[in-house]
Amino acid sequence: MATGTGTAEIDFGAFPGSNEASEVVAAVGVTPATHVEAWVMGDDTTTDHTAADHKYFPVFAGLTTEAGTDQFTVHARSTQKMQGAWAFHYVWAD
Repeated sequence: MATGTGTAEIDFGAFPGSNEASEVVAAVGVTPATHVEAWVMGDDTTTDHTAADHKYFPVFAGLTTEAGTDQFTVHARSTQKMQGAWAFHYVWAD
């Protein structure tokens, strides 16, 4: 059984930002049938956002995933225009 975990960033861009963003993560062993989960932790930080910002990310945006061959994509969508890069965690398993 192949598995993996890690962190990455998803970027909504500079002002005025965007309602949607995607990040492709390279992950050898991932197949289109692989289960992938992604989430934002309240104690994460990036150069654009503090831990306090990350704590409220789930109120404004949601994450979904799409597995491919040796990679997966994390999609973020918000009803509000978001700005800058946000850290997220992921786990995948066959």
